[in-house]
Amino acid sequence: MPKIGDIELPDFPLLLAPMEDVSDPPFRTLCKEQGADVMYTEFISSEGLIRDAAKSVIKLDIYEKERPIGIQIFGAELDSMLQAVDIVTETNPDIVDINFGCPVKKVVCKNAGAGILRDIPLMVRLTEALVKRTHLPVTVKTRLGWDNDSVKIVEVAERLQDVGIQAISIHGRTRVQMYKGTADWRPIAEVKNNPRMHIPVFGNGDVDSPEAAVRMQDEYGLDGAMIGRASIGYPWFFREVKHYMETGEHLSPPSMAQRVDAARRHLQMSIDWKGEKLGVLETRRHYSNYFKGIPNFKTYRMKMVTSDDAADVFAALEEALEAFSDYVFA
Repeated sequence: MPKIGDIELPDFPLLLAPMEDVSDPPFRTLCKEQGADVMYTEFISSEGLIRDAAKSVIKLDIYEKERPIGIQIFGAELDSMLQAVDIVTETNPDIVDINFGCPVKKVVCKNAGAGILRDIPLMVRLTEALVKRTHLPVTVKTRLGWDNDSVKIVEVAERLQDVGIQAISIHGRTRVQMYKGTADWRPIAEVKNNPRMHIPVFGNGDVDSPEAAVRMQDEYGLDGAMIGRASIGYPWFFREVKHYMETGEHLSPPSMAQRVDAARRHLQMSIDWKGEKLGVLETRRHYSNYFKGIPNFKTYRMKMVTSDDAADVFAALEEALEAFSDYVFA
């Protein structure tokens, strides 16, 4: 069974990917209840943390029920990253994760996230310094490379392991690809099959069905799956994957009542955490997936995503439940 430092994990664990404006405490709570084994926070700017920027600091909020949980940071300046890892260590998560994979231009242009894939020696030096700075296990999330001509992920993973990381999660695309095309898991399998590798190697990218998770385990031999977009507005994905891996059978999808209940709880937890204005705003991105595939649902969805008043959103959820209580999801 894979371990991250001293953290024992189940066979083929499912990890919730760190997603900006998604992987917050309310959403993580729902995913944990549905079987996610390891949680990661939204990625946090090292520069924002050391400046005590409110948007960065609030992302440090973690709760006992979420453990094991990793706080993910990004940056490319050594001093800032060292100060950030000190702050993170004081928060007492189970894991410190370094983001070397974010492809977004505003991150990459500062040589952070996937931008550092253009400077592997810097990536290694930065990682080594952070490992030495904290007593917590350090993990890395990255991509295959900057572009198809610079894929050296087998060498990169080995070098990161050699300076002390305890696990690596690899997205099967390059930075240039962004999220286009199909994720290629073969180079991730090459990392896992490198006889010098002894830390867990987790796959990420296009794990969008239970069957995909099974392929990642059986055909590619990876140690676990990091799940991102498939879980947005659909925390049941973790439970469905686990059920399929255990039985070979698909679970019935959640009912309308279960979906409304989850959406209602999600909204209330967001309001409790960030206040009504931000709570209402930041839950909007999930409603399309909570109620995906329902015909003639647009009127209700528009109410949910356009109102700034929590009472109106709760009312729209109740109206939707009443209107579609008998709807059967395929």
